[in-house]
Amino acid sequence: MNCTVYKSVRNADTYVYVASGTDLAQLPPDLLARLGELREALEFDLHPERRLARADPVTVMRCIEASGFYLQLPPASPACATNASAPLAN
Repeated sequence: MNCTVYKSVRNADTYVYVASGTDLAQLPPDLLARLGELREALEFDLHPERRLARADPVTVMRCIEASGFYLQLPPASPACATNASAPLAN
């Protein structure tokens, strides 16, 4: 499957994967409103053996085939990330 990945300009580290050639206007309106402006990030051949940084390729392919897209959200931050540099109390 030839896949195109679009980056949300509004939301950092948020990407939507679609089959190449997909008209983005076909995506759900609420998704498009949430993502805001989309910019093409890359295009590649997606297959089960393809290594992806944050997603399982088979899951991505199934979502694209079933829903027309796969949404990749940023990884969750640990709850204590804001205090990670604070010294530990004895």
